[in-house]
Amino acid sequence: MKRHKYHYGDDPSQWGELFLPETAAPRGVVVVIHGGYWRSQYGAELGEPLAKDLAAHGMAAWNLEYRRAGNGGGWPHTFSDVLAGIDKLGDIAPEYGLGLERVVALGHSAGGHLAVWAAGRSRLGQLGSPDADRQLLRNDNGGAVHLTGVVSQSGLLNLAAAERLNLSNGAVSNLLGGSSEKYPKRHKYVDPMSAVPLRVPVYAVHGMEDDTVPMNQSESYAGAAKAAGSPVQLLKVPGDHFALIDPKAAAYRKCRELVQLLLG
Repeated sequence: MKRHKYHYGDDPSQWGELFLPETAAPRGVVVVIHGGYWRSQYGAELGEPLAKDLAAHGMAAWNLEYRRAGNGGGWPHTFSDVLAGIDKLGDIAPEYGLGLERVVALGHSAGGHLAVWAAGRSRLGQLGSPDADRQLLRNDNGGAVHLTGVVSQSGLLNLAAAERLNLSNGAVSNLLGGSSEKYPKRHKYVDPMSAVPLRVPVYAVHGMEDDTVPMNQSESYAGAAKAAGSPVQLLKVPGDHFALIDPKAAAYRKCRELVQLLLG
C-alpha cells in the first residue's frame, strides 16, 4: 500500500496520513478517528493498524490526528481540528482521484464520539448554544467535507451520562475545561445526544465484554436516535473494548464490513 502524510495546521498534532491500496482509485474515503478518552497520551498510532487493514481491503483510509487534552486540545481545539482534518480531504482527494461523495468515519471510543459529533456538523448552529458556536472554527461554506455515514466502535455517545458516571476519572470535564454546571452550553453543543436525529446512517457497535465504556453509551444514543427517526442501528459484538481495533478480531471485522456497506 501507499501512505502519504499531510498537515492541516501548524500544530504538530494537526495531521493525517492517507493509506491507499495498490489497486485503482477506490470509491470514497474512510476517516479513522482514534480514541483514548481525548487525552494526549493516546495518539494516531491506535488508528494506524485499522487504516492499514482498510487499505489492504481496497479502501482509502485517512488516519486522523488531532490535538487532545494535555497537548493544546480540549475545548474548542479538539473539535475544530476534527472538522478541519476531515475538510483537508477536499484538498488532497483530487491528487489521487478520490471521490468524496461517500466519506465514512470509523471512530473508536472517544473517536466514536468525535465521529458521530462531526456527522452532525450541519446542525450545530441550531442547538441553542450560540456562545459555543462562536468559539468553534467551522468551514461549513464551500470547502466542508460532510460525512455520509459513521461506524462508532464503543463510542462515548452520551456525554451527559459519561460525566455523571465520572468515566475515566473525569474525562468529559477534562475535555471541556469544566463541568456541565459551569459550561452547560458547551457540554450540550458537543454531546451527540443533542443533535439527533441525524440524516446519515450510524452503526453503534459495542463490545459485549467492554469494561472501559459502558454498553449504555451506545444503547441510549441508539434508542434516542431511532425514536427521533435517525437511520441508526445498535450492534453488540463479542469482545472487550480493544477487540474493536484489533484487525485479527471478529469484532473489528464486523466493523470493516459495515464500513464497506456504507461505502457501497
